[in-house]
Amino acid sequence: MPIRFELVTAERIVFQDEVDVVVVPGVEGELAVLPRHAPLLTVIQPGEIRLRKKGVESSIVVTGGFLEVRPDKVTVLADAAERAEEIDAARAEAAMKRAEERMKGKLTPEDLRLAESALRRAAVRLKVARRRRGSGARMEG
Repeated sequence: MPIRFELVTAERIVFQDEVDVVVVPGVEGELAVLPRHAPLLTVIQPGEIRLRKKGVESSIVVTGGFLEVRPDKVTVLADAAERAEEIDAARAEAAMKRAEERMKGKLTPEDLRLAESALRRAAVRLKVARRRRGSGARMEG
């Protein structure tokens, strides 16, 4: 029995389909949502959302947002999101190098927090892009 899943940003619907499982980066670790999950509303961290449908896994990188689980639907309202196939690995690698270079300098606590956040985002994007390139599998949505 699949569950209806939708991931939206202010700009677009990133993904909309039925899936077997949704794994999101929660504030206290990964959270798996299966059919008949209890209703829930929570904040999600920047990271990778993994979806599985009929044994095929797909990934979406999010910069944070909210997860709502209802009896008939699971919704993620994301600040920003990219499907694995949309990620430019070269750009993600360049962003990671820029963040690493920025962290070598003398930074205020706020600038350090921003640089660390940029580094985490770039690392997740790069990991997802490389895994996608290696697997070749993708799920429509």
